Amino acid sequence: MLNLIWLQTYVTLVETGHFTRTAEKLAMTQPGVSQHVRKLESHFNQTLLQREGKSFQLTRAGREVYQQAQRTLAELSQLEQHLATDNPFSGPIRFASPGSLGLKLYPELLGMQQQHPGLTIEYTFAPNEGVERELLNRNLDLGLITRLGDKPDLAYRPFGEEPLYLVTPAEVTNPSWEDLMRLGYNEHPDGEHHISMLLGANFKEFQQLSQLPKRGFCNHIGMLLAPVAKGLSFTVLPKYAVEAFAELEKVAIHPLETPVCEPIYLVYRRHQPQPTRVRHVIDTIEPLLNP
Repeated sequence: MLNLIWLQTYVTLVETGHFTRTAEKLAMTQPGVSQHVRKLESHFNQTLLQREGKSFQLTRAGREVYQQAQRTLAELSQLEQHLATDNPFSGPIRFASPGSLGLKLYPELLGMQQQHPGLTIEYTFAPNEGVERELLNRNLDLGLITRLGDKPDLAYRPFGEEPLYLVTPAEVTNPSWEDLMRLGYNEHPDGEHHISMLLGANFKEFQQLSQLPKRGFCNHIGMLLAPVAKGLSFTVLPKYAVEAFAELEKVAIHPLETPVCEPIYLVYRRHQPQPTRVRHVIDTIEPLLNP
């Protein structure tokens, strides 16, 4: 079998034109250089060098072997560089999603980073529009959003769905429309959308959000259930935001007759190859959103 070290020695010899300089450059002995050339000549059963005193000329076979060796070594070098930069467990991963999905996925991605310290997880919690904007600005590798977008430079792939939950204080066991009117709602950035989707599908009395008293507003994903836990209001949130709340014993999560789910789309720049590490992340998180 052809030894790549012999090829490297031969190419270096041809390019330096001198056995001694080749030996110095490769940290070898001069007899070692000569031995590699003889091994190549034996392998190809051809004379590669025509020696003339301390100098040499390439034979026809020698020129062909040199040209092919150059191509082979260059291709192997390119392959090594590609694999080094496309390691599935090394390099940055720039990811973004709305808050509820981030509460589910960010800890999972940190677990992946623990297993593979060469990875660098850069996670941004952002609304749908922010995810699209940062992708278009090339500040992200991929993202998740909860509606089908329309940006021609981005690709949108159905990726799962997330149920919406009606959440009340713990003492409310079977919420009626009157209970919701009494409690009022606590608003959040996607509150009107979520409440309208779920209540519109389950309460014939619901027409628009303004029917219900507004008790407050919060935009911190980790604190959206705090006023509910204190008995101040109800709200509607995606599943993963509810499950991440630290005081679930103080709230009640109500299954309704007509379940409503928010779609999840994987979004990325169209026509741009994805590094292996990014594809690995996609393969890792998809089962988490489709149990």
